[in-house]
This record gives sequence, structure tokens and C-alpha cells, in this order.
Amino acid sequence: MTPAAIALVQTLTTWALGLGIAVVLAVVLGVVIGASRVMRVMTASTIAFLRPIPSVALVPLAVLLYGTGREATLILVVYAAFWPVLVQVIAGVQDVDPALRTTARALRLRRGSYLSTVLWPSALPSVMTGLRLAATVALVLTITGELLIGTPGLGAAIELARSSGRAGAVVGLVVLTGLLGVAINHGVAAVERSVLHWHPSQRILS
Repeated sequence: MTPAAIALVQTLTTWALGLGIAVVLAVVLGVVIGASRVMRVMTASTIAFLRPIPSVALVPLAVLLYGTGREATLILVVYAAFWPVLVQVIAGVQDVDPALRTTARALRLRRGSYLSTVLWPSALPSVMTGLRLAATVALVLTITGELLIGTPGLGAAIELARSSGRAGAVVGLVVLTGLLGVAINHGVAAVERSVLHWHPSQRILS
């Protein structure tokens, strides 16, 4: 493999790991918080405080804890990608149609059945919106972490080429990064269309 291809794989690995961790955490916590008014009240101030903190502000802490390894950049990626998904999941859970809630209570659905047949399908469009936003944010923070921290990947390769005075290599790597962003956007959009094929919004788009 060429150095650029190796850097691309390294960036994709960090991006996918960070995004996956962020989505799993955000979905679980979002469902728990969104389904309970008490939890929403208890966590509102914490979310309002933590959410605006820029992920790049965590760079010194990440480097202190993990040096220049992948884990340092993962901290930035997970933190940045977590919030868009969490906010969307909480909103999606809250926006379940009251008529569906009433019907579920009348049918005495068990909690598991309610989650799988009422809450999750209703919240899924919001979850996919959060995923689409988080995927882009995760890529930006992956490249940023590689540039600032030196984690192996496209960002580190760009910085190495810049410090070596190879302008052509810098341009090529920046173009490759842009193409990667386009590919990720199209990939997430395809996943969204597949997952939400039953949703009116996708029928209108198609």
C-alpha cells in the first residue's frame, strides 16, 4: 500500500471507532433521558454546560493521558460526535405521538415491546439526523486530532508534507481528505435511505 493509502485507512479506522462509540453511548443515554421527565430535568444543566465546550480544548488533556496515540484523537472524536446524536435522540424520544403512547398503555405493552414497536421507530428519523451530523463532525475532529496531536492518519501526513516543504503532496492529501468527506456523506445518506425506507420523508425524496 502507498503511504497515502495507509494514512487513509488509519483515518477511517479512527473515524469509525470514534463515531461508533459516540453513537452507542448517545443512543443509550438519549433513550434513558428522553423517556423520563425526571432525567431530563436532572441532566439539563449538565448537558447545557458540557455541550458548548470545543473538542479541541481537550487536546492538552488527551495528550497528557494518551500521548500521540489513537486514543488521544478518539477522545476528541467521541466527545464531538456524542452531542449531536444525544440531542437528536432525546428530541426524537420526546416527540413520540401521544396517541401512540395512549394506545400502548391501553394495550398494556411490556416495556421491551413498547421500546421496539413504538418508541424506537418514532425516534429513528431523529437518530439518523444525529448520525448524519455526527459523521461529518467526527471526520473533522479526526483530521484535527491527527494534525494537532500527530496521531497517524491523513492529518499527520498533511503536516509531515507541509513541514517537508512538499506543496504538491499537501494539495493531494487535502483533496483526498475532501473526497473522503464526500464519500462519507454519500454513505451515511445511503444508510439513512435504507433504514428509513418506510418513512414518508424518504418516499417524498424518491
